[in-house]
Amino acid sequence: MRCPFSATCGLVAIFAATQASAASLRDQVERYRSAHESQIVAQLDELTRIRSVAADPAGLAAAADRLQALLKARGFETKQLSPGPGGPPLVFGYLKSRGARRTVVFYAHYDGQPVTPSQWKSDPFIPVMRSGPLNSGEHDIDWKAVRTPYDPEWRLFGRAASDDKASIVAFLAAFDALKASGRRPSVNIKVAWEGEEEAGSPHLAQILRENQALLASDLWLIGDAPLHQSRRQMIYFGARGVTGLTMTIYGAVRALHDGHYGNWVPNPAAMATTLIAQMRDDDGRILIPGFADLVRPMTPVELEAIRNLPPIDDQLKREFGIGRTEGDEDLPSSLMRPAFNIRGIRSGQVGEAAANAIPTDAVISIDFRLVPDQTPESVRAAVEKFLMDKGWTIVSDEPDLATRLAHGHIARLQWEPGYPALRSDMSTPAARAVIATAREAAQGPVAIVPMMGASVPIYLFAEVFQVPVIGLPIVNHDNNQHAADENQRLQNLWDGIEIYAAMLAALKW
Repeated sequence: MRCPFSATCGLVAIFAATQASAASLRDQVERYRSAHESQIVAQLDELTRIRSVAADPAGLAAAADRLQALLKARGFETKQLSPGPGGPPLVFGYLKSRGARRTVVFYAHYDGQPVTPSQWKSDPFIPVMRSGPLNSGEHDIDWKAVRTPYDPEWRLFGRAASDDKASIVAFLAAFDALKASGRRPSVNIKVAWEGEEEAGSPHLAQILRENQALLASDLWLIGDAPLHQSRRQMIYFGARGVTGLTMTIYGAVRALHDGHYGNWVPNPAAMATTLIAQMRDDDGRILIPGFADLVRPMTPVELEAIRNLPPIDDQLKREFGIGRTEGDEDLPSSLMRPAFNIRGIRSGQVGEAAANAIPTDAVISIDFRLVPDQTPESVRAAVEKFLMDKGWTIVSDEPDLATRLAHGHIARLQWEPGYPALRSDMSTPAARAVIATAREAAQGPVAIVPMMGASVPIYLFAEVFQVPVIGLPIVNHDNNQHAADENQRLQNLWDGIEIYAAMLAALKW
């Protein structure tokens, strides 16, 4: 029987075929993953054992060599893009797909945060499988002795297991699943795995600019960051920038008895707390004049995306054990504005080591999270003007006696390298294609986030290549990244394999 509405019937047929193809892809990938769970976990276990942290250059080199070998074994053309002495290489891979019209770069980083082993429940570089998150009644599991399928709530604990080695393993497993099912990638694939993101990516700009033709593409997909706290698949279109500051406030040249000299000799700890209160209020609002002058307003589309996110504030308050939040905004809205974060304060001693003495100095460690169109330079200028207007003398080295005698308020500022934020266009054809593909893979709605609250130097990709840059995170939000007992939940790894497979085999625009 002929359809009386031939165009409509054609569209319905195409939609139905697309749905069937997506379902078929999901089924094929899930079957492959189910049959290879032990090998996939073994791959993550192996990579987590490599000490790829900034303090261990040999570990970084070993990680780069291993990742290059894994790509080469899968038929990729590979190369290590080195910035020269002083920096680990970016591992590059390329695989051309017959008939593909677009080229996509898949980015992740293979380095991890520094570790303090005494803070961990187990060795950070000997991965341990546990039945759940810490303090949940969990127990250790000898996963190699257990038959699959594994419990999807199990977690592998180890440094960089989730940030970002899980994304690398998900990409490799997704590629293997497609190859096993005979599916050809829908895009030409390039891989860029960086080795110093946790150190601020000091050589990334150089590597990108020196290899601009090699890394040219139509889209960058960023495999960094955790999923939305609702566990819904998330797509993000930018990340806040960052710059750091260590500020030292000076008092007397030696510690003094606070009974004999208190109320007369200035107390650096008190000066530090007063200064912080002048720079930032209890709701986290930054009080520094001019700090937010360059902030770009959110667009109506971006604001709508924030409103459409599933609510998670009450859940997180229970999870974190907090009775209030800073300000009256929800979490996603608060992450769209700049932040003044106090990483730590050190002055004098407490507890059993406390003495009735006025400390000689106070050290404040700060990071500023930036939004478009702020720059580290504009933030530095605003902070230093604020301090000088308040009567502070700024120094860059330890002050000598003459400087101490001449000035009553002395602050030593040690600025860290930083980088600006990115909030890219959510309406490009590539963006729409990524969102649609993610929805098909997730079999439901995805969380669309205009800008991630954390910082990744992805502004460089947009700046150098002038193409869309979109975040594709897969790891669990409660993964303890950047802290002790970092972990990767298995279900997030399984879901990540499916989302990567969809981006490799079904992404088109």
